[in-house]
Amino acid sequence: MELRDLKTFVAVARLLSFHRAGEALHAAQSTVSARIATIEADLGVKLFERLGRRVALTEAGERLLDYARKILDLEDEARAWVSGEAEARGSLTVRVPESLCAYRMGGVIRRFRERFPNVRLSFTACTMEGLDKDLRQGVTDLAFLMADSIRAGDLIVELLGVERLVLVAAPAHRLAGRETVGPEDLRGETLVLSSADCSYRKMFESLLSDKGVETAAGVAFSSAAALRGCIMDGVGVSILPELAVRHDIEAGRLAILNWADGELETAVLMIRHKDKWLSPPLAAFMEMVRDRLMKGTPTPPRHLLENLFAPKTPQPGGDRCC
Repeated sequence: MELRDLKTFVAVARLLSFHRAGEALHAAQSTVSARIATIEADLGVKLFERLGRRVALTEAGERLLDYARKILDLEDEARAWVSGEAEARGSLTVRVPESLCAYRMGGVIRRFRERFPNVRLSFTACTMEGLDKDLRQGVTDLAFLMADSIRAGDLIVELLGVERLVLVAAPAHRLAGRETVGPEDLRGETLVLSSADCSYRKMFESLLSDKGVETAAGVAFSSAAALRGCIMDGVGVSILPELAVRHDIEAGRLAILNWADGELETAVLMIRHKDKWLSPPLAAFMEMVRDRLMKGTPTPPRHLLENLFAPKTPQPGGDRCC
């Protein structure tokens, strides 16, 4: 097997499309098909099931993918150490909540680009659905979540810090003038929330459910900007990271509803697969994150440290975290 053919196989496995793999590799679809056929002939197994225009990995394909990633990681390692950091190439794919990327990741990205100008960074929306599989297969190199716990398994999870969560509404909302707002005050209220699997959203919904509080039919958005605009127009109440609405609160476009049961917060986790090779660019990116991402945020409280590896997993759903 040639490295070129393995790279083609990994691209098809990642995109589940011969056509899109060809585009990503700047190769004709016929070339992609020929390279896959070469590997299949060499191994004597079928790697993909062709389902019309769609493809799916066979069991043999799933097994090969783990080895192919390790082989290509080893190639990257050799190139990086021989050529030095300045010549390091390739790409890093990172899953990250939208607000974390928008308001905290900028300085990290800038420093990384200065140090590794030839490494391509690709950021995708946060979602738990398929995350462990993508980390295992190398589709995602590194992930960040706002969650108080995650099933660890074969994942390495680092607690970076905590983000304050706030309940917000339009300044003219019926609850905006109250000294505090408790669960009962939200009975029958419209919750405007992210349609993604943000764990803090699920935590809040569970909190209300445990109190027997039923809200009105909610409104869900995959876009944080659309969500905030809806709240500003007085549609309902939302729970969001404070950093995502800080400017709107300071400008008087949104009002904080002081939660009667104390501070609301969520942990910020950095996650990778335990067998993932830490290439110089990936190791550097992680170190920059540790150094700068949560700088100035509070020390994680004890209950978050205790719950970090609790045996529960946020349920899948949606496309984007706010």
